[in-house]
Formats: sequence, C-alpha cells, structure tokens
Amino acid sequence: MEKDKLKLTSSEIGTLWGEYVNGTAVDIVNRYMVSIIEDEQIKAIFEDAIKTFEKQKQQIVTFMENDGFPVPIGFTEFDLFKGKPRLFTDIFCLNYLHIMTLHGLLGHSTSLGVSVREDLRFFYDSCDNDGKRMYHQTIDLLLEKGSFQRDPLFYPGKNPENISSQDFTDGFFGKGRTLAATEIISISFNLKKSIMAKTLSIAFSQVAQSKEVRKFLEDAEKAADKQIKSFSKIMQTDNLPVPKSWEAEVTTSTDSPFSDKLMLYHTGFLFQAAQAYHGVGLASAMRADLVATYESTILQNLIVTKKWFNIMVQNKWLEQPPLAPNRKEIAKER
Repeated sequence: MEKDKLKLTSSEIGTLWGEYVNGTAVDIVNRYMVSIIEDEQIKAIFEDAIKTFEKQKQQIVTFMENDGFPVPIGFTEFDLFKGKPRLFTDIFCLNYLHIMTLHGLLGHSTSLGVSVREDLRFFYDSCDNDGKRMYHQTIDLLLEKGSFQRDPLFYPGKNPENISSQDFTDGFFGKGRTLAATEIISISFNLKKSIMAKTLSIAFSQVAQSKEVRKFLEDAEKAADKQIKSFSKIMQTDNLPVPKSWEAEVTTSTDSPFSDKLMLYHTGFLFQAAQAYHGVGLASAMRADLVATYESTILQNLIVTKKWFNIMVQNKWLEQPPLAPNRKEIAKER
C-alpha cells in the first residue's frame, strides 16, 4: 500500500485526539494571555504560538476527517470570557508558555514514536520543530529578562569514580551520599512543574464559579504544595537551591476569564502528566528516601486525579476518546 493511504491505527488516532483536546485547552489560555500582556516581546511569542497551533489544529482535523473519525469538541471560544481583568503578570505568562512548550515537545515525540504513516510522521516532525523553536524563544527571553531559573551548579571532580558502597542507596540515616546529577534532572523538572500547577490552582480557585470546582482547586493547590515541600527538603538538605515560587505573579482578580470546565481540565491535565515525569524520576532514583518521596507523590496524584475524574464526569465535561470495537455488543445486535 502507498504510505499515505494507510488507515490510521489506534495509537495514531489516539495521539491525534489527545493533541487536539490538550492543544485547544492551552490555546484558549494563550489567547487570554496575549490579550493582557503588555510587554511587546512576550506578546510576539504568544502570537507566534497561537498561529502555530492554528496551523497544527487544521491539519489534525484533516487527518481525522479523512479517516471518518469525528473531531473532538475540545475547547473553544465559549470557554474564554473576553475583556476580563488581568489574572497573571507578563513574566508568569512567559513561564507558563515555556512549561507548556516542554509538555508539547514531549507529546510530539511520543506521537512521532507511534506513527507509521509517512504524512503523519512528517506532521509530528514539523510540530517538533515548531516546539523547539518556541523552546529556544522562551528560554532566550526569560534569560534576557533575568527570570530563567537554572538548575543547581556542580563543581567538577578530578576523576571518574565507581560506586563502592551499599550506603550509596541510603538517604534516611545520614550514612549515604549527596544527590547525584542524574537524580537532580527529575527533581528540578518536577519541582518546576509542581510550582506551575500550584500557581494555576491558586489563580483558578480565585475565579472559579462552582463551589465544587473551587474546592477541588484548593485541594489541588495543597497537594502541589506538599509535593513542592517534599522535593525542596531533599534539595535543601544538600544545600542546593530550589526554584522560586510564582504565587506573587497572580493578581487578586476574582473575575474569571475561563469556563470552570477549562480550568478543571487544565489542572487535571497537569496532575496526570506529572505521573509520567514522577515515574521517570522514580526509575532514576538510587536513594531510598528519594524513592519513597516519588512513591508517595504518585499516590497523592492518583487521589487528586480520581476526584478530578469524578467531577468532570458528573458535569459531563470529559470527552470520550475513540474506543476499541465492543465485539460482544456488536454480536448482540444481530
């Protein structure tokens, strides 16, 4: 068969579906942020991000419609309440775009890895290039404005060394060793993402209209704060700096620019995505206390996402992704 005539596989339609729903959620937030940003350099990057996703969204729609799959509803202009007061500072908006760009890069890489059709591979390759361009732009501007938080610096050792003691895995009783550079990769990354989740939960809880949604967002903020403290304690024990918080970048506005559906979905997305990153951190951890912290964090996130799922379903806000054929039900229809 011709490479561009192959039918979409379950994995391929799954990635397209996820890219559309998640992309439209972030796009609505980007459209609000570009409307309040005063800094022209930051505004220009957001305008680029909006144009880039619009191009990607149209291509996703084409892929799905050509194979007869319904296009998800995702998030639309109905989830954006225009003309509302500023909820975030310009610098927080730029940090938000940077973190969401990281999510996008990881998502595009996963989508590319399960794609077989040539046109789909070229599409995700293009998305990846767009994401890398945005990644460089956000870092360069954050550095220029003195707001990029670099990870801790290490001093070089004299020679390579092998692990020579069982104490290498001990982090509870003071007999072990300091954090390894390979462990700090995930700790620092997870800290920055938890700080973002906490800040958005605070902002969204200020403006949420539903008491149920507001209560969930307050609980999500507490869960993120607990995780930040756990990982920060491990870093600080080794006299290593931790990323600064962004709560001060949220204004006191109580007038919501977003639907409760969008704010709840976005928060749940961050906690769900964090599970994958915590899993990576757990796999690279070689200290017992770090392993225990990751396991505890993963369990906390499961509790949060279960509450999130229940509220989303009760309000009929959660779209169902394409399902495998139910052969038993099909047989009953005959």
